[in-house]
Amino acid sequence: MKLSTPVPILRIFDEAKAKEFYVDWLGFAVDWEHRFEANLPLYMQVSKDGCLLHLSEHHGDSTPGARLRIECDDIDRFAAWLQARPYNYARPGDPEQMPWGTREITLSDPFGNRLTFSSPVA
Repeated sequence: MKLSTPVPILRIFDEAKAKEFYVDWLGFAVDWEHRFEANLPLYMQVSKDGCLLHLSEHHGDSTPGARLRIECDDIDRFAAWLQARPYNYARPGDPEQMPWGTREITLSDPFGNRLTFSSPVA
């Protein structure tokens, strides 16, 4: 038996706000979207490099306020890239050195989910 990387499901409440945060600011691409019919809740997959996330407006899929960790190869470059991109609801600072040997930056999406981006200290 072989397990693969899990795909977290994050609760969202507003499609436009989700796309503004994940696509326009963080640079994820929308891979696909699903609704059972028009005007029903959205379920979609976004990805950036090897990171896949499912975003869901369905109330039973997830609880707001989830937290996840996303490993990246160069947290300082990623933070500088974010700082240079306009986003009205967040102004991330520089990554923080953690006692467990990583540099990290934590961002909150518009729905209370927290994403911690992390790189090991070289």
